[in-house]
Amino acid sequence: MAQLIFFALVGAAAYYGYRSFKREAQRVSQRVREAEKEVQNRAQGTLVKDPETGEYHLRKD
Repeated sequence: MAQLIFFALVGAAAYYGYRSFKREAQRVSQRVREAEKEVQNRAQGTLVKDPETGEYHLRKD
């Protein structure tokens, strides 16, 4: 019975690690796509509007 619990814990840890890895890979892929678009447009960064002041500023990653 102890082996079953051990393998269940190992399986759960592997599943959690896989999900974390996929999430991180998607985040990195999105950043790379945004960087490629900036290079293509010769942009210096992405502007975002501050809702409080209404001014635009460069987005901080």
